[in-house]
Amino acid sequence: MTEEKQVTWGGRFTEGPSELMKWFGESVSFDWRLAPFDVAGSKAHSAMLAKVGLLSEEERAAIHAGLDEIMEEIDDGSFEWNADLEDVHMNLEQALLVKTPAASKLHAGRSRNDQVATDMRLFFKDACVKLGEALEVVMKALLAQAKKHAADPVPGYTHLQRAQPVTIGHHLLAHLEAFGRDRVRLGETFDHANVCPLGSGAIAGSTLPLDREFVARELGFVDENAEPRLTANGMDAVADRDLFLEFAGACATCGLHVSRLAEDLILWNSTEFGFVELPDAFTTGSSLMPQKKNPDALELLRGKTGRLVGNLQTLYVAVKGLPLTYNRDLQEDKPPVFDSYDHLGMGLAVLAGVIDGLAFNLDRCREAASDPLLLATDLADYLVERGVPFREAHHAVGEMVSVAEAEKASLPDLTDEQAGSICSELGDDWREVFDLERAFSRREKPGMPGASEVLKQIDRWERMLVQP
Repeated sequence: MTEEKQVTWGGRFTEGPSELMKWFGESVSFDWRLAPFDVAGSKAHSAMLAKVGLLSEEERAAIHAGLDEIMEEIDDGSFEWNADLEDVHMNLEQALLVKTPAASKLHAGRSRNDQVATDMRLFFKDACVKLGEALEVVMKALLAQAKKHAADPVPGYTHLQRAQPVTIGHHLLAHLEAFGRDRVRLGETFDHANVCPLGSGAIAGSTLPLDREFVARELGFVDENAEPRLTANGMDAVADRDLFLEFAGACATCGLHVSRLAEDLILWNSTEFGFVELPDAFTTGSSLMPQKKNPDALELLRGKTGRLVGNLQTLYVAVKGLPLTYNRDLQEDKPPVFDSYDHLGMGLAVLAGVIDGLAFNLDRCREAASDPLLLATDLADYLVERGVPFREAHHAVGEMVSVAEAEKASLPDLTDEQAGSICSELGDDWREVFDLERAFSRREKPGMPGASEVLKQIDRWERMLVQP
């Protein structure tokens, strides 16, 4: 095969690109993974060309058979990728030409611009489904732990200081809510990707009698009524990189949620907290200190979040200031989304394994949650119910805390005389406020950590996670 034939755009040029330019400009080293989507697009496009009379049925069949053979070679590792051919599209087209001369007709009415836009939309749809499935595994693991520990108390924190008592179930459900929003974002990204750009050509379509609706149906770009969904403007279809930003943004946001959960578990696992033991399978030791059991999996999850955020920023910078429509800068849009997909998917699998193996130290959790200071707000609420304005109640309880700390005493250990001198509205029953079970029983409203409310939320999530 001559150099002129290999370079599909070579008719305009008197000499080929330098070896340095070939190396600098190739993308097949990363876009090879689009091969299944590119093959699907070529099958649909060739079927459409046959439908409108631009290919014979025999040519269409030969193209489909050749593409199937190529995919088999890719799957078994025997396909030879050639960086001189720049990208996945040209590698597949040249390989198909070896199998059938009909391949020379395949690109009629199609540009690499709308071809890659189609490939990437198919990739995004597939990636959103797979990440959604991986996320669901994490959510189910969280839900199982939340259900198991729905009523087990643990301190809730603000500013990393003990704040108010909650339950382990309530705390884990907070993370579940965040992952639920991530699942919605992935679903929305899938929906936005589910629009077919094929037929847009380079920017202005084609004079050939293309049937865009047929291609959209063939590739699954349809609405809930099986009606085709088509991009409305050819220039936007090939220039648009919103989906890249949206997908990378969804991955980055999910990564942030993974990181926050990882940090909670790292803290809870530390000797200073001692609330939870991590499974051996997701921890490592020290090369020097034999006693160490390090939360490496969680630390890596926290660390990898930075690259997910970085990938999003890379895309923002790449797109900023580009004129319509296609510019070669956009070749750099794929590595960030591939990287985010790979690392988030792997991270979610690791996180699910960690969550499955968590073992809580319930005595330590309860002991920490039983600190009377965590119910200081409840004492202020008690005074409010006795007619004291909240700001006065807040001040009075704060003064009581100060006196107790000065005497190195627990808040409920203050004498009635000491407490009454600060706030005369206190009743004889003020110490009952510090009963942990009472505190939870009075928090049975939506969003609160009372036992029945936590169980309601668990039931809600169980129903949501079994829906298709």
